[in-house]
Amino acid sequence: MFADVLLQATVEDLETIVEGVNLLWVLVVTFLIFFMHAGFAMLEAGQVRSKNVANQLTKNLLTWSVGVLAFFIVGAGVSTVVGTLTSSGSITVSDLYATMTTSAVNDWVGWLFGAVFAMTAATIVSGAVAGRAKLRAYVSYTVLLAAVIYPVVTGFTWGGGLLAVTDGAANGYIADALGATGFADFAGGMIVHGMGGIAGLTAAYVIGPRMDRYNSDGSANVIPGHSMTFAALGTLILAFGWYGFNVGTAATVFAVEDGSIVLGAFDYVGRVALNTTLGMAAGAVGAGLAALYKSGKVDTLYVANGLLAGLVGVTASANVVVWYGGIISGFVAGAQLPFVFEFVEKRLKIDDVCAVFPVHGSAGVIGALLLPFFHVDGFSASLLAAQVVGVVVISAWTILATAAVFGLFKSAGQARVSPEHERDGLDVSEHGVDTYPEFGKPDTVTDGGMDVVRTDGGSDAGGIKMITAIVRPDRLGDVKQSLAEVGAPSLTVTNVSGRGSQPAKKGQWRGEEYTVDLHQKVKVECVVADIPADDVVEAIADGAKTGEPGDGKIFVMPVEDALQVRTGNRGPEAV
Repeated sequence: MFADVLLQATVEDLETIVEGVNLLWVLVVTFLIFFMHAGFAMLEAGQVRSKNVANQLTKNLLTWSVGVLAFFIVGAGVSTVVGTLTSSGSITVSDLYATMTTSAVNDWVGWLFGAVFAMTAATIVSGAVAGRAKLRAYVSYTVLLAAVIYPVVTGFTWGGGLLAVTDGAANGYIADALGATGFADFAGGMIVHGMGGIAGLTAAYVIGPRMDRYNSDGSANVIPGHSMTFAALGTLILAFGWYGFNVGTAATVFAVEDGSIVLGAFDYVGRVALNTTLGMAAGAVGAGLAALYKSGKVDTLYVANGLLAGLVGVTASANVVVWYGGIISGFVAGAQLPFVFEFVEKRLKIDDVCAVFPVHGSAGVIGALLLPFFHVDGFSASLLAAQVVGVVVISAWTILATAAVFGLFKSAGQARVSPEHERDGLDVSEHGVDTYPEFGKPDTVTDGGMDVVRTDGGSDAGGIKMITAIVRPDRLGDVKQSLAEVGAPSLTVTNVSGRGSQPAKKGQWRGEEYTVDLHQKVKVECVVADIPADDVVEAIADGAKTGEPGDGKIFVMPVEDALQVRTGNRGPEAV
């Protein structure tokens, strides 16, 4: 039936249908790209310490919120102005006015599509400066990146400016000098990801490393993140959203030619989807093999980061490279990851917490430079020259602008938090919250009355004993249950670390070994008046025992006196 409708449709009808389908497609992929922010939030939260998780999540939320406003009010117009000025050398008042207005309401769909790309570039930076950057400095930089730094890059390229080529005719100064060959970047491998990774590296250099990251002799200490689970989940969310990022850039599904509907950019969408998938897979394999070569183990975090680096590696070229070019680009982008991270960490002494430079920066550069070698039309020396020039121009602008902004904040003493706040964690010092505030809810509650509510089942006669146990965190639930069963559910639980008979072990974080000689435990303290201490000790032992080294120890101590603050009761009544 739909075919019959198309046969009877006028050209105007066909154009309406085509416009509607194209708008719907762009909106769907725009929402998919927006969902990548959930992936960035999980990936970065997993790679920071537990005391900085809320700070990292707040940065991700504010990156979108303040960044998209800045891009709407200023950034989109700056991109157009830069593109016009660097291609024609002049701009009229009508050109400037056109950047601030729209003739059709659906033109905002195109703006929104550009905005989610801009916010992707902005959020990359937060992972590099995690754990020590002041929120006000990061948010201010995000505003400037969305309003000026990123729009200048898109103005040079997609905006038709300095580096651009449009429909085979050069309209940028550099493109014209290179014989009508402009810088090629299909979906932002260099323009978005490369730029974001380079900005992150620059910001991390200016701010300086986290406390205790480097020793006085220059050697590096490993500071593991708190959740590999979050990091892996964030990686997979990002990979899912990346299909919108790459495939979605084939933004026109249909077009109308000679009164008929034909494919628009979808005539090459299969190649984009294939190269995106192959590059993703090859990146994970490349990083895993490189980690195996360096450390003898397939490092989980490197595999996850390598998957993303592979995606970055094909993002610039997915529409124009042959299938094996997609594999090679992704593989190289993944395989370079452990080596570039080590160079940044140990040679440059830059503390890039979430490895944003090797994942986004160097992978974006590599992908852009490999594009001419696997082009479906064959190798082009002029295209390679354009790619080199484009990478240099984008990198230089990003480094200069980012260094200037963070350098200004640093000179004013506003770039990073105080040493005290850094040690306490940015969750508390910057936001006043604790991401993981409790182990569990109380088993019993009191009614708040004046009468003493006994929770240990005992009477008021006899001595007071404190039983302190150091046990495995995963046995806490069983210990609580055992205590409740013997009539002693009241307890205090503290998260602690220490060492005893349990041997030290080796840990690995992003391919680097570190010694774990302080093991995570929980300290359970239980004060009883009349319940035999031996019963409580036996209950804790039953709940905590696994039969393996490190089950813990239990200590019994007499308590001379006790005072209940609310009632003033002393001795056993206070317990």
